[in-house]
Amino acid sequence: MFIGHFAVGFAAKGVSPKPSLATYLAAAQLPDLLWPVLLLAGVEHVTIAPGDTTFTPLRFDSYPVSHSLVTVAAWGAVFAGLVWWRNRDRRGALTCWALVVSHWLLDFISHRPDMPLSPGSSTKLGLGLWNSVPLTLGVEAMIFGLGVWLYVRGTRPRDAIGRWGLVGLVALALAAYLGAAFGPPAPSVPAIAVTAILGALVFLGVSAWVDRHRVV
Repeated sequence: MFIGHFAVGFAAKGVSPKPSLATYLAAAQLPDLLWPVLLLAGVEHVTIAPGDTTFTPLRFDSYPVSHSLVTVAAWGAVFAGLVWWRNRDRRGALTCWALVVSHWLLDFISHRPDMPLSPGSSTKLGLGLWNSVPLTLGVEAMIFGLGVWLYVRGTRPRDAIGRWGLVGLVALALAAYLGAAFGPPAPSVPAIAVTAILGALVFLGVSAWVDRHRVV
């Protein structure tokens, strides 16, 4: 799932408003922030295989460090610990841990059975939402719309940047999503990794900027 991860990050601001939107979006996407780094390091592996599922040309061959249930929960604990250490905000830290774990749950819904339970485990799970493009688009659009609505409902703009910057942020997320869904396959695995890293930096940077111009 792609923009579904963004959705829970947006929605979390209404649960615990102290951490920034960028912090919540980073938590919700943490496995996907780690994954391209591990790809470049040769620790995890993906194959560009159009048709593996109808929604994405990627076949996720091995990603137990970034995406297994056990390691995701552990990464979430590390992330939550950093949030608590910086802000002494227990609710915000727990919310961040839940967001990191939600990544595995949402991927479990969308992926074919390739989601590992733990490193070394032969058990892999997935409900295969990505086998249907219309169903994937419908489910993710509904989740994303709800998440953005909850963020808008829980915050208000301080100025024009807070208002129109949010519109731009949502448009950026949708453009990246549609590009990934309907654009041509990436030319290489390193290109996937580099694009993912740069895209995440831009998106998190814009989200931090917009959130500073909105008030709970």
